[in-house]
Amino acid sequence: MSTEAKLVEGKALPRGKFPHIKRAGDFLFVSGTSSRRPDNTLVGVEVDAMGTTRLDIVAQTTAVIENIRDILGSVGATLDDVVEISTFLVNMNDFAGYNEVYGTYFGYEGPTRTTVAVHQLPHPHLLIEIKAVAYKPLSQKGN
Repeated sequence: MSTEAKLVEGKALPRGKFPHIKRAGDFLFVSGTSSRRPDNTLVGVEVDAMGTTRLDIVAQTTAVIENIRDILGSVGATLDDVVEISTFLVNMNDFAGYNEVYGTYFGYEGPTRTTVAVHQLPHPHLLIEIKAVAYKPLSQKGN
């Protein structure tokens, strides 16, 4: 079985020694992905002049899924190739907003999914992280 790991140019550098995506045979494994931009700012975070922070689960979820889409695209795959999603929410009160956005990208025929609440993520303003598994046979790469 062939394996290949890749960092994707134009995406935030991982906060550890791991790739954005790794191919193992016909499967693609996308590391846990957040709404972090390449400049280390976060989509879905606003701080007003008084220092009040507003976190937006809809904006963060959209950015996460689009980051995953871009990472998959770097190896010739799409969101249609995703077979499993694992989502980590800091607060289950954000489930409805997350689920609303998720439904605009995936339907009942889409990937299997697990969603769990976690104590925290690597940055205090992150509400969500998603990892994904896609199936894209090498013979179909780029098709």
